Amino acid sequence: MGRQITKNEAEISITAVTAEDLLEIGMKYCIGRDVSQNLVAAHKWFNLAALKGSESAKQYRREISREMSPTDVADAQRQARDWLTLH
Repeated sequence: MGRQITKNEAEISITAVTAEDLLEIGMKYCIGRDVSQNLVAAHKWFNLAALKGSESAKQYRREISREMSPTDVADAQRQARDWLTLH
Protein backbone atom coordinates (compact mmCIF):
# COMPACT_ATOMS: atom_id res chain seq x y z
CA MET A 1 0.00 0.00 0.00
CA GLY A 2 2.07 2.76 -1.30
CA ARG A 3 0.26 5.87 -2.37
CA GLN A 4 -0.80 8.42 0.23
CA ILE A 5 -4.51 9.25 0.19
CA THR A 6 -4.67 13.02 -0.07
CA LYS A 7 -8.35 13.64 -0.69
CA ASN A 8 -10.89 13.84 2.06
CA GLU A 9 -12.83 10.57 2.01
CA ALA A 10 -16.09 12.47 1.43
CA GLU A 11 -14.62 14.00 -1.74
CA ILE A 12 -13.45 10.77 -3.37
CA SER A 13 -15.11 9.95 -6.67
CA ILE A 14 -15.62 6.26 -7.46
CA THR A 15 -14.54 6.89 -11.05
CA ALA A 16 -11.34 8.72 -10.07
CA VAL A 17 -10.12 6.43 -7.31
CA THR A 18 -8.40 3.06 -7.68
CA ALA A 19 -9.26 -0.19 -5.93
CA GLU A 20 -5.90 0.12 -4.15
CA ASP A 21 -6.86 3.55 -2.78
CA LEU A 22 -10.15 2.19 -1.43
CA LEU A 23 -8.39 -0.86 0.01
CA GLU A 24 -5.93 1.42 1.78
CA ILE A 25 -8.76 3.40 3.37
CA GLY A 26 -10.37 0.13 4.49
CA MET A 27 -7.09 -1.01 6.04
CA LYS A 28 -6.78 2.30 7.85
CA TYR A 29 -10.11 1.67 9.61
CA CYS A 30 -9.48 -2.04 10.04
CA ILE A 31 -6.28 -1.56 12.02
CA GLY A 32 -6.99 1.89 13.44
CA ARG A 33 -4.16 3.72 11.66
CA ASP A 34 -4.60 7.49 12.16
CA VAL A 35 -8.29 6.90 13.03
CA SER A 36 -10.24 4.94 15.62
CA GLN A 37 -10.61 1.31 14.63
CA ASN A 38 -14.02 0.86 13.01
CA LEU A 39 -14.91 -2.46 11.39
CA VAL A 40 -18.15 -1.10 9.91
CA ALA A 41 -16.21 1.64 8.10
CA ALA A 42 -13.50 -0.85 7.09
CA HIS A 43 -16.12 -3.22 5.66
CA LYS A 44 -17.69 -0.33 3.72
CA TRP A 45 -14.38 0.64 2.10
CA PHE A 46 -13.52 -3.01 1.41
CA ASN A 47 -16.93 -3.34 -0.31
CA LEU A 48 -16.10 -0.38 -2.53
CA ALA A 49 -12.62 -1.72 -3.31
CA ALA A 50 -14.10 -5.11 -4.15
CA LEU A 51 -16.51 -3.40 -6.51
CA LYS A 52 -13.47 -1.97 -8.30
CA GLY A 53 -12.00 -5.48 -8.57
CA SER A 54 -9.74 -5.89 -5.54
CA GLU A 55 -9.44 -9.55 -4.59
CA SER A 56 -7.59 -8.56 -1.41
CA ALA A 57 -10.54 -6.38 -0.37
CA LYS A 58 -12.88 -9.33 -0.84
CA GLN A 59 -10.68 -11.45 1.43
CA TYR A 60 -10.36 -8.78 4.14
CA ARG A 61 -14.09 -8.07 3.98
CA ARG A 62 -14.83 -11.77 4.48
CA GLU A 63 -12.39 -12.00 7.40
CA ILE A 64 -13.70 -9.00 9.32
CA SER A 65 -17.33 -9.91 8.70
CA ARG A 66 -16.72 -12.95 10.92
CA GLU A 67 -16.01 -10.55 13.78
CA MET A 68 -19.05 -8.37 13.10
CA SER A 69 -22.71 -8.78 13.98
CA PRO A 70 -25.20 -9.24 11.13
CA THR A 71 -26.53 -5.78 11.96
CA ASP A 72 -23.07 -4.24 11.59
CA VAL A 73 -22.49 -6.00 8.25
CA ALA A 74 -25.86 -4.74 7.01
CA ASP A 75 -24.96 -1.22 8.18
CA ALA A 76 -21.63 -1.36 6.33
CA GLN A 77 -23.37 -2.53 3.16
CA ARG A 78 -25.94 0.24 3.47
CA GLN A 79 -23.16 2.82 3.95
CA ALA A 80 -21.38 1.55 0.82
CA ARG A 81 -24.60 1.82 -1.21
CA ASP A 82 -25.25 5.30 0.17
CA TRP A 83 -21.69 6.38 -0.68
CA LEU A 84 -22.12 5.12 -4.24
CA THR A 85 -25.39 7.01 -4.56
CA LEU A 86 -23.72 10.25 -3.47
CA HIS A 87 -20.61 9.80 -5.58
